Amino acid sequence: MLVVTAYILPILALLAMLILLAQGESRNQKLTKSFRYLLIILIFWSSLLWVTDQLNNPPYSLITLRLGLFVASLLPAFLYFFFSRLVNSFSRIIAYTLLIVSTLFAVLSLTPLMVKTISRGEVGIEINKLSLLYSLQTFYGVVGFVFSYVWAKWKSQKLDQKIKMQIKTIGWGLYLAIFIGLLGGYVLRNTGSNLLLPLALMFFALSIFIAIFKHGLFDIRLIVARSVAYVFSLLAVGAAFGLFSYVISNVFIGQSKSINPSTRVTYIVIAVLLAVIFPLLKRFFDRVTDRIFYQDSYDSQAFFDHFNRTLVSTFELNNLLKKCGLVIQDNIKPSSFTFVILATDKTRRKVIGSDPKLNLTDKLVYEINKQTKALKKRVIVAELLQSSYKTFKNLLVDINITVIVSLGSASNYEGIGFLLLGPKKSGNAYTSNDIKNLQIVSDELGVAIQNSLYTEEIENFNLTLQQKVIDATRKLRKTNDKLRALDEAKDDFVSMASHQLRTPLTSVKGNISLVLDGDAGAITKLQRQLLDQAFASSQRMVYLIADLLNVSRLKTGKFVIERSPVNLADVIEEEVNQLIDTALSRQLTLTYKKPENITELMLDDTKTRQVIMNFIDNAIYYTPAGGRIDVMLSETASVVECRVIDNGIGVPKSDQHHLFTKFFRAVNARKARPDGTGLGLFMAKKVIAAEGGAIIFESVEGKGSTFGFSFPKAVLAIGKIQNGAYPVKNKQHALAQ
Repeated sequence: MLVVTAYILPILALLAMLILLAQGESRNQKLTKSFRYLLIILIFWSSLLWVTDQLNNPPYSLITLRLGLFVASLLPAFLYFFFSRLVNSFSRIIAYTLLIVSTLFAVLSLTPLMVKTISRGEVGIEINKLSLLYSLQTFYGVVGFVFSYVWAKWKSQKLDQKIKMQIKTIGWGLYLAIFIGLLGGYVLRNTGSNLLLPLALMFFALSIFIAIFKHGLFDIRLIVARSVAYVFSLLAVGAAFGLFSYVISNVFIGQSKSINPSTRVTYIVIAVLLAVIFPLLKRFFDRVTDRIFYQDSYDSQAFFDHFNRTLVSTFELNNLLKKCGLVIQDNIKPSSFTFVILATDKTRRKVIGSDPKLNLTDKLVYEINKQTKALKKRVIVAELLQSSYKTFKNLLVDINITVIVSLGSASNYEGIGFLLLGPKKSGNAYTSNDIKNLQIVSDELGVAIQNSLYTEEIENFNLTLQQKVIDATRKLRKTNDKLRALDEAKDDFVSMASHQLRTPLTSVKGNISLVLDGDAGAITKLQRQLLDQAFASSQRMVYLIADLLNVSRLKTGKFVIERSPVNLADVIEEEVNQLIDTALSRQLTLTYKKPENITELMLDDTKTRQVIMNFIDNAIYYTPAGGRIDVMLSETASVVECRVIDNGIGVPKSDQHHLFTKFFRAVNARKARPDGTGLGLFMAKKVIAAEGGAIIFESVEGKGSTFGFSFPKAVLAIGKIQNGAYPVKNKQHALAQ
């Protein structure tokens, strides 16, 4: 009975730890998993040793003993896995070496090379003869255990003090277990010392319990809460079943000692009812124990649902951060939260939080961002930082920050900012579930903050742009007012100057004409030549002044078309005759074939002459020596058309759409005639349009140009006007601007 109890106790202890770990949680899932595997190996080993000791049949005992040795051979490798996860430093070379050696010994354990025969003595199973291979396996186990512990001790030098205490506690339990196991397996074997093996396991299990409960190897609060809930649920069900059974047996059924069929049915019904009630009782005790042992529990899915609804509830950054912080505070229950959004230079751009006492300077924000990037973790827990980050850890402790959550993309640890969480309100540590949930929401929160920042930038840009547009419009209005005033002053000056110049210029032109006609006496050939040039220049000045006056009249609305019957054939002939000498002097051929009959049109004689003169004059000045200018007048059934065709410099294609605008001159025209004004074609188009005609223009740079106009006979012919086709009661028509 003593042997049974000695084996049962460590097995139950190991099983209890395994069950508790199955329900518990750790911030290091790899550590939890490796420890579970180690517990399973220990449970199998101790169970096989117990079965071996209890069997009375030596052949069967030999089989279970070999299986026990098989499992024991794997212990060094699994112990190394556990220690490597505890110190968070894993070596593949060491792991593979231990696995290969452990597997080799495990396979040999199943053969007679390890243990050939056993027998049952007075005190239990006795190994008749120890083989060298058995001793080597034991030596390998001891060396493997010691090496794993020493290696973990060495690797823990730079780790937190809590982890050092965990390793130290497990270490002394491991050394006691090795010492007692060797004592029982070699020194005192076959003398009843088989009780020492379960004692060794008991010491190791005890050290694990101390590391868990005292030094926080695993989070057991939820484990204890669930265990208490199960115990109370079972006790409640057992008490209810006993009470129901007693009442039914003594009250309704009587004191009959025999169990009749109706009684059995009653018990079955009670059992079914209690089975239905058990989940309800368990849920009730879960809630009660959660309040007592695990105040920080929450529903992760409900947390995610609430958080996602908050993310889409607003785009305003301050409101978004406050709402998300409150959701985190309601579920994970930190004592405070602080969002830090970084500027482009990695200093604080915006700080939103629930702790008004937190003083985050730009230097402090820069340091947190720098260390977060160096650690390359989405969630950093201060108490888990290694000793190499002791300065940074102390910095976080000083400002009462326990967790840092990086906000940004999963691949970028230097994101748009970070979330700082204070210690939990309950004083408990953040669990692996908390960290996992924070990792999940950090990416979504980072995207939401980035979108909010973009929205804020767009809104600010729109406001800035709107203000700039208002300011620019205000300045533009002022500038336009000034330009309008200057333009009016210019028009007034041009009008006044033109009026003042026209009278003396008319006198000059008239006197030159009198001299040329011989009224002042005979003149020589040279004098006539010079006077002809002076007369032509004065004529051009008259036309220029007329253009300036017309432009001024256009601005003031006083530009009118004074219609009268005009024979274009005669008008063109007169203008050609005036310019023929100028063309000859420039070595140009100017031709005009006058039509015999042409329909007279209702036009403004003076302004039309000015247009014709402008077209021919331009052709003369923009056609190189040796060129040709043809003036053509033609009539069809519908229109009367005039064209001035030259083979001069032409108009560049890029300038043609600007040609008839005010003061515009093509690039090649400015080179050929620097003294031009750019008003001739502008006024020509205005005059022809005001008279009801259309401008004709064709040009190819370097090959020549065609300028002209056409008038519809249906509207402008004298006969048509007399039939009422054109309203000219006053023979005037104001030009529409």
